Amino acid sequence: MNRTHRLFQLMQTLRRLPAPVTASALVNETGVSLRTIYRDIDALRGLGAVIDGEAGFGYTLIEDAALPPLGFTDDELEALVLGLREVDVIGDPALAAAARTALAKLKARLPARQTHRLQHAVLDARRFVRPTEPKINVKALRAATWDEATVEFQYEDAKGAASKRQVDPLSIVFMQNAHMLLAWCHLRQDFRAFRLDRMHDFAVTEAHFRPRRVPMLRDFLERLRAEDERRAKDRVAEV
Repeated sequence: MNRTHRLFQLMQTLRRLPAPVTASALVNETGVSLRTIYRDIDALRGLGAVIDGEAGFGYTLIEDAALPPLGFTDDELEALVLGLREVDVIGDPALAAAARTALAKLKARLPARQTHRLQHAVLDARRFVRPTEPKINVKALRAATWDEATVEFQYEDAKGAASKRQVDPLSIVFMQNAHMLLAWCHLRQDFRAFRLDRMHDFAVTEAHFRPRRVPMLRDFLERLRAEDERRAKDRVAEV
């Protein structure tokens, strides 16, 4: 295999596999040595590809200078419109505004036929009861999650009990009718989910938990999946 073909195969692998892609996974996919993988990653970076990560943590393809701008199929466009309209309905104020801006940008840059399709999309998202608006700066929370910075806040649970929490934020998800922060709680020394509309006095600390967010989130989601499966089995057993 010549070098050009090898670099092309490596790029295809980075596009295809879930990020971050470990060097050992790249070795298994390409059949070359670890040393060659490290050299080829550096070569791709030199050619303009933006690849985040390093040995031991895995690699993520951020920007691919080799790919031209993509057009959209009709179904892809419908999916984009539906997703952005859903964000407009359930997102925090900053994300809702960003969704509307993104739709406007799409409209300005699409071919005329697809602009018409965007304006009159068959799919739409409506909610008669919007989720309770969070009392904290969700944009700052998202930034802290990306930066893997520990945050703190006052929290009131469903029974009205108040407590001060310091957590490592892992992800923000929309569950049923509320935005939830999935996090590692320093007080409980365990994974916890917090409703954003029950949080206040939010602040970002100077402590960081980098680079553990992705594996921690993976462990939390695996636990949630296992609990869902257990509850489903219990329901079946009760029938």
